[in-house]
Amino acid sequence: MSSFIRVGAQNFTGIATYKTDRKVDLQLDSTEVNSEMQKQLQAQLRKQFQKEYTLQFSASESLYKEVETLDSPKPQAGGMMIMVSGGSDILYRNTKDNNYVNQTEIMSKSFLIKDVLEESDWTFKKETKNIGNYTCFKATRTEEVSEKTFDSANDSLVELKKERTTTVWYTLDIPVSHGPGEFWGLPGLILEVNDGDQSLLCSKIVLNPEKKVQIEAPTSGKEVTQAEYDEIQDKKMKEMQEQFHDYDGRGEGHRMEIRIGG
Repeated sequence: MSSFIRVGAQNFTGIATYKTDRKVDLQLDSTEVNSEMQKQLQAQLRKQFQKEYTLQFSASESLYKEVETLDSPKPQAGGMMIMVSGGSDILYRNTKDNNYVNQTEIMSKSFLIKDVLEESDWTFKKETKNIGNYTCFKATRTEEVSEKTFDSANDSLVELKKERTTTVWYTLDIPVSHGPGEFWGLPGLILEVNDGDQSLLCSKIVLNPEKKVQIEAPTSGKEVTQAEYDEIQDKKMKEMQEQFHDYDGRGEGHRMEIRIGG
């Protein structure tokens, strides 16, 4: 982490690097995948979730995307291959114009989500801690989230609703309202995120780098709103469920795709 420096928010740029980790709780049919193989698969899958991202930012704009690496072997066991997608996502956010553009894909088809930013209801806490040489303050938000998962045991798409509390740490030493992924809207750059399942931690910050930071919204993909994209995603998940059922009926190997956004 770079040394302590407090900057004005009007005329500077920066690049923050984040490393991610995700808790994996994968339940597979014990008649097809034994417990030892499940453990190996979970370890491989968790390793795939350990990625690195960069957040390029200015006073009002940011661009968040995954650092490109060579493709690692896909976790597989018991004839089932699990594909983790989401690495092609590019998220642009403009806090001044109150909008965002997210370039993403479903089953190799590209989409360009354009919509209005929705502010989070952050609760400010008194706790502080240091991340590198930056003094950070704690904030939390609690929300009801809906998760769709494919239940291979019952051949069905299951929607689960649960309450999720996200804890973030932000620094006033870099007074911009940016952060990794969907997290933003605080009076300082967010350096750490933990929602119980996923964690993101800033490992490096470069302020006013010698090479000029270029922040431009992505342009590739079919243009849709967030609501339209969510509807398309639901439809594709149902199609995937039907494909899985067809594979099973022919006695072939299963293919499950788990989508994690960038």
